Amino acid sequence: MASLQSSFTARPTIPTTRIPPSQLAVTKRSVVSCSGGGVDRRNMLLGLGGLYGATSLVPGQKAEASPILPPDLSTCDPKGAWTTKGSEVVVLDVNCCPPYTDVQTDYKLPRVTKPRVRPAAHRISKEYQAKYELAIKKMRELDVTDPDDPRGFTQQANIHCAYCNGPYDQIGFPGIDLQVHNSWIFFAFHRWYLYFYERIMGELIGDPTFALPYWNWDNPRGMQMPPAFDNEKSPLWDINRDPTHRPPALVTLTITNPPVTDPVQIVANNLTQMYKEMIGDVESAIDFMGDPYSAGNAPPARASGGSSEGGSHAGVHVWTGNPNNSNREDMGNFYSAGRDPLFYSHHANVDRMWTIWKDIPADYSKDIEDADFKDAAFMFYDEKKNLVRVKVADCLDHRKMGYKYEHSDTPWMAYRPAQRAVPVDIKKLSKNANRPDKLFPLKLNKTVRVLVPKPSKGAADEVLVLEKIVADSTKLIRFDVFVNDEDDKPQELDRAEYLGGFTQVPHRARAQESASDLRLNLKELYENINIGDDDSIVVTIIPHINGDEVTIGGIKIIPRVAA
Repeated sequence: MASLQSSFTARPTIPTTRIPPSQLAVTKRSVVSCSGGGVDRRNMLLGLGGLYGATSLVPGQKAEASPILPPDLSTCDPKGAWTTKGSEVVVLDVNCCPPYTDVQTDYKLPRVTKPRVRPAAHRISKEYQAKYELAIKKMRELDVTDPDDPRGFTQQANIHCAYCNGPYDQIGFPGIDLQVHNSWIFFAFHRWYLYFYERIMGELIGDPTFALPYWNWDNPRGMQMPPAFDNEKSPLWDINRDPTHRPPALVTLTITNPPVTDPVQIVANNLTQMYKEMIGDVESAIDFMGDPYSAGNAPPARASGGSSEGGSHAGVHVWTGNPNNSNREDMGNFYSAGRDPLFYSHHANVDRMWTIWKDIPADYSKDIEDADFKDAAFMFYDEKKNLVRVKVADCLDHRKMGYKYEHSDTPWMAYRPAQRAVPVDIKKLSKNANRPDKLFPLKLNKTVRVLVPKPSKGAADEVLVLEKIVADSTKLIRFDVFVNDEDDKPQELDRAEYLGGFTQVPHRARAQESASDLRLNLKELYENINIGDDDSIVVTIIPHINGDEVTIGGIKIIPRVAA
């Protein structure tokens, strides 16, 4: 180990003390405009991506395949974590960059003899909890004894900050951030992240069978913060959580303003959200996984993410982070989320959702065969402190990675909203609705109703498109969408009229994120609301948080085949 350790270049690290972000020093600089330079992608792929970079140029594939390549750690921006205040960029006194070594290899999955079993966090035994606490304790000790050890708690937290908050440029595209959220690489990146995190914990406690517990927030029995994380004297404790959300508070997978307080309604909303993001709103693999993302693309905006990422994943991040902190640290902001041990159990359940979705019967393929997806690659340090390259294709089957999940019931699978008995009177409802050409583009600073024409009458296979959404990436944003809703009950999401929502977790984007379209499938909702042969619908858009930071360029309904 000594020879490998000596190859690390020391970098400043995040302070190991868990202090409120309000006490962190900040500096200010002017906003700058960054743009990508022109690059020959074929040369870039062959020259910079190692073995993984070249695999997408084999015969029979696209002539100009351009998967996201692993970052160059030596060019990581140490001032990569920042937020904005007005027209200024506020640089946080945080360095997300990992230790650097030029010794890099392509990772090969070891042979699996017996899979590790990830248990539900609310059911772990005292003995298992003690083992988990010991692993985190040893990781935190490395922050003090060897801050440049990539297995330390802070260095592991830095991984999420570096990949999600802008310190890395895309290889060959200076000024264009590498972003692992809001696209089809979201699940794969976080699966690899947890894989190595879990193996590091096992290495530090001398138990290669140790598996990361998952926060079972999709089941009513697991909808509280797991007890293991609620002990202020435990290594699993994080001061930067919402103090009002300690047990017995129930997690809310969706956000409303004012918040829902009735426990029965919270559970109903949660189960509805899970059903919709896993089954009801998903008509393709892209719907669930997220939009394509290739080398040279601008950082994908929130509307480009998949149903699970923008749903329960984002909701739990926001619910856990402390709203009293300036940037909702820890879990409520991408740069700081990895500082909370609960983050990793949260993402274990996000990963579990991916495994469950793969096995849910559907009339569409769950596989994405595009080389830009399969050959996308990342860099991680393994449990032996080796810097390794991994790619998406090697993590698509979690069983080959040597782990599985302890069973937990999924009551949300049978939680489709009840169908309306009688269709709404669209002529009556539309009297108070705006026409699209009179309303858009709009700043979403209040609830709006708009009458939107349909390309076909009745329960056609169609998609509602909110066009050219532009939002401040540094702000928490939430709005909901209802269709033909005459009851005006925005806190009740378990109704037939609820179509979906938009949640953005704050993060930095150095270059302007491109405007994006939010696409919401209408097919099942039409059946739920008993639409009849109407040729238009009334869409209600309800801003809950920071709607004045959102601009929507237009609205339309299109056949799903054209989406």
